Amino acid sequence: MTKEKIVFGETKNDEKDRQNWLKEHKPQVYEKVMKYSEKVKNGESIAIIQFQYDFACNFKCEHCCIKKFQLSSKENKKKRVITINDVKRLSKEADELGLAHWVITGGEPLIFPDFDELVNAINPEKFYLISDSNGWNLDYEKAKHLKEIGLDKIQLSMDGVDAQSHDAFRRKPGSWEKCVKAIDACKKANLHLILSTVVWKDRVNSQEFIDFLEFAKEKKVGTYITYAKPVGSYEGRYDQMLGPKEEKIIQELEKRYDIFTHLTPSYGRDIGCIAVKRMISITKYGDVMPCPYMHFSLGNILDEPLNEIIERGLNIKYFSYDNKGPCWMGVDKNWVKKYASKTYGDIEVPVDYKKIFNEDDFNK
Repeated sequence: MTKEKIVFGETKNDEKDRQNWLKEHKPQVYEKVMKYSEKVKNGESIAIIQFQYDFACNFKCEHCCIKKFQLSSKENKKKRVITINDVKRLSKEADELGLAHWVITGGEPLIFPDFDELVNAINPEKFYLISDSNGWNLDYEKAKHLKEIGLDKIQLSMDGVDAQSHDAFRRKPGSWEKCVKAIDACKKANLHLILSTVVWKDRVNSQEFIDFLEFAKEKKVGTYITYAKPVGSYEGRYDQMLGPKEEKIIQELEKRYDIFTHLTPSYGRDIGCIAVKRMISITKYGDVMPCPYMHFSLGNILDEPLNEIIERGLNIKYFSYDNKGPCWMGVDKNWVKKYASKTYGDIEVPVDYKKIFNEDDFNK
């Protein structure tokens, strides 16, 4: 594998190359990344902003974790929606906090009519900018355009080694073929690319999953592995949560394949669950969640500064640096039943954090 292809893939094996790329192409981002160790030492967040700018989507995937957010309820219709001007202010606040990474998600971002305007509002010079995509609208011309407007990377959702498995999971005939073409399109446009795939208990133990990793290896792209969580379409599905056996299998596979999870140490830091510390999720209504799968709000950026909301989150003992816990939503059934289950059923999400945690859940 040549250096160019390693940098192109942006995987866990090329951290030094990534930093060199940032230093050359995005010096403002590089400067922030170089301060990560100091920020962690000081107990400050280095969160990736996972931005659910819109819930519009052209798929109806089996595992959809934002199903409730997509429902057009009376309450949601009353809520204020984030505007481009709000995004500009959020970008400024995030930059002042030293945050360096931003993921545009949805829904399916590449169908957003104002996607280009959104990228410009975030300000690509100040952030390493990623977009999720299902690949349906991602041909070479689109990939080239995305790179030209300042997007750095595509996180391409692929959940099967062939059309039969992927299309069934994504509930969209022809989607696997589109994904394969999207991989080639991004390579041709020299747009950084990584695959994102969901695993559940049965899949981790399957030959299909091994075949999928072989496919990614052959394509020379890294793979980000997302644990299936019992929320959204999988609400209450504890039977497919990963256990110690499945986590060990993934850890062993990391030695053989270019794969990583959100628990894989990055930039030399092993912090356990990354909620708040290394990830926050912001909805189109401004609510800040600890991660995309914890459907409770720590606060709203339309009502108060981002730094105050993050500080509040870090003060919850499960999200502080003092607690190097597991993926609470992915593997800890007791935690899910105690906290996340309060968001289940016919209820508006995200739920206010005060209805989830009590005073014993906060650092003293």
